[in-house]
Amino acid sequence: MKLATYKNGSRDGQLVVVNKTLTKACFVDGVPTMQYAIDNWAGLESDLQSLYAKLCEGEVDDSFEFEQTLCESPLPRAYQWADGSAYVNHVELVRKARGAEMPESFWTDPLMYQGGSDDFIAPCDDIELPSDEWGIDFEGEIAVVTDDVPMSVSADDALAHVKLIMLVNDVSLRGLIPGELAKGFGFFNSKPASAFSPVAVTPDELDDWKDGKLNLPLISHYNGALFGKPEAGEDMTFHFGQLIAHAAKSRNLGAGAIIGSGTVSNKQGTEYGTAVTEGGVGYSCIAEVRMIETIRDGKPSTSFMKFGDQIRMEMFDKNEQSIFGAIDQRVKQS
Repeated sequence: MKLATYKNGSRDGQLVVVNKTLTKACFVDGVPTMQYAIDNWAGLESDLQSLYAKLCEGEVDDSFEFEQTLCESPLPRAYQWADGSAYVNHVELVRKARGAEMPESFWTDPLMYQGGSDDFIAPCDDIELPSDEWGIDFEGEIAVVTDDVPMSVSADDALAHVKLIMLVNDVSLRGLIPGELAKGFGFFNSKPASAFSPVAVTPDELDDWKDGKLNLPLISHYNGALFGKPEAGEDMTFHFGQLIAHAAKSRNLGAGAIIGSGTVSNKQGTEYGTAVTEGGVGYSCIAEVRMIETIRDGKPSTSFMKFGDQIRMEMFDKNEQSIFGAIDQRVKQS
């Protein structure tokens, strides 16, 4: 099943069911928002699945053309947004470039930060920021939405709580990160609002969802050129069950909690990966390119995003059908 949230002038938008090919959509009587659906998932899932099946068969009379530019992020705001760093290659790269050793515990204990969730960016809206001197970067990730998760859930049991899957552009301000981390209290100003894919998808819809990993390439185009196509299921040290269990170690997670994978990153048979232009699968953020340049050349040569720059992220199934729609954004001065 595929779900989205249409803009309607309210904070939480209006839930729509979207067909498999992302061409048709319909509203849902009695289910106003995505959060309402997640809050009442056990009682609503069957009816939503039935409506989805009818929509895919062209049997919904009041359906309409689906338009991605009219979408909010599936949850325009959420009670919880916790982002992990499941691709330890990405973490190792960042630390290597600044001459820091990576603790062995990073391979067994996930990194995670609590992001701001009161305001997400719509997937086709501009990324508005006051300055492009802050080191603006995109980060292509996978995320899941859970129902209510009990404290201390096991990693295996946690996977049953995954109700929706989507893509993320976790916007980062790299120039602000060092100063914040030096305070010893984590990210805040360096992590502005994130954006999620137009469409959120139930796990049963995805043949390539296996054991808490989505085994498909995440495609990123930066200013129109292919930037990355790393496999989201490869080099993922911690699957989503482990990430959810980590987030719920000492607290309950409320329905609608969003858990992110961290930047999708592949080693590609080399020590740190290879750019698309050099025959590799590329990257999901600018920072990794700069880190490799620093390791190789002693300093970075690729700049971060400037006002006017564009990033597009998408994932396709084996029939080249877009699964989640596209995150397609430009950086704009606020």
